[in-house]
Amino acid sequence: MKAICLNCTLKRSPEPTSTGALAQVLLDALGEQDVASEQIRLADHRIEPGVISEAVVEGDEWPDLRRRLAAEILIVATPTWLGQPSSIAKRALERMDALLSETYPGNDLPIAYNRVAGVVVTGNEDGAHHVITEVAGALIDIGYTVPGQAWTYWNRGPGPGEETWLTTDEREWTTKTARTAAGNLVAVARALQGSGMPTPSTSGS
Repeated sequence: MKAICLNCTLKRSPEPTSTGALAQVLLDALGEQDVASEQIRLADHRIEPGVISEAVVEGDEWPDLRRRLAAEILIVATPTWLGQPSSIAKRALERMDALLSETYPGNDLPIAYNRVAGVVVTGNEDGAHHVITEVAGALIDIGYTVPGQAWTYWNRGPGPGEETWLTTDEREWTTKTARTAAGNLVAVARALQGSGMPTPSTSGS
């Protein structure tokens, strides 16, 4: 089993990122359950705006990133800005809109069915639950299964302040929640492997 994490920080490598650090806590917990993982910092890639899987213009890197999404578990990790997911997170979700009409080879099962997704949020203001809701809702629309408590977050708020996950000692709740999320994601992913989602009805009844 494999997990892919889309790190939607606005920071490019090699700048340290609280979002990536917190996401790694969840990925490490998945690793303890024999789940291989890969974290992709989207700010390091050229992703054009659009709602298709194919390249929008020459140099658009989304098609290669899209191929790397073929994993049983997807984690979307984003900072909170203005109480919203980052612009990079929104752009990735817009490109993933194309998955709605893509199916597995040889059948009509949507490509995101039988895959699970979770959310990681960091920020310097209130809004983590709102961001989780927005991201999870989009992933459900695309076809992913989002288990109960498949998220963790760190917010210093309310009000302005530094992103402190990298330096704070107040990590116990966030770390515990990440480990719980990992367990729930793996449990549901394995259940779907045993008894997958049915092909959507096209009868209109």
